[in-house]
Amino acid sequence: MENPWQTLSTKVAYENPWIKLTHREVLTPAGTAGIYGVVHFKNTAIGIVPLDKDYNTYLVGQYRYTLDEYSWEIPEGGGPLGTDPLDSAKRELKEETGITATKWTKILDMTTSNSVTDERGMAYVAQELAFGEAMPEETEDLQIRKLPFAEVVEMAMRGEITDSLALVAIYKTHLLIQRGEI
Repeated sequence: MENPWQTLSTKVAYENPWIKLTHREVLTPAGTAGIYGVVHFKNTAIGIVPLDKDYNTYLVGQYRYTLDEYSWEIPEGGGPLGTDPLDSAKRELKEETGITATKWTKILDMTTSNSVTDERGMAYVAQELAFGEAMPEETEDLQIRKLPFAEVVEMAMRGEITDSLALVAIYKTHLLIQRGEI
């Protein structure tokens, strides 16, 4: 389908190593003048649902500055654009939890908030796990919780997990388990 929007001008309003915010003068699909702000992420959002042989999983808890609240999530991070997202997933899982896996299943390729950002998110289920020492980044103060996966689904249902990538990955993993595909 042809794009009904026309971009008349683009100006960088803000940029740092992780994001670039552009202000755009546009013509809307109705042909009227308008503006649009676009947040471009310089990484792909990566999420991992690690599952051991007994269908336990591992959540990561951390204080999220942007929300000013504590958050329980699946292991997540950013993968530089242009790199293999699976390599980024393996790195993030090891960094945050110390876990490595020999079986990986890609379960998601999604947009995270397509009305304001071009960010894409990808998620994997990691199985056949081995455990080592976590090596979080200096900006991360993480807690790890081992829980039955069914309990994590209930946490999501109760609103105790609110991160969008984590929620979609948890629900998709739940469906794949029910179907016997994982």
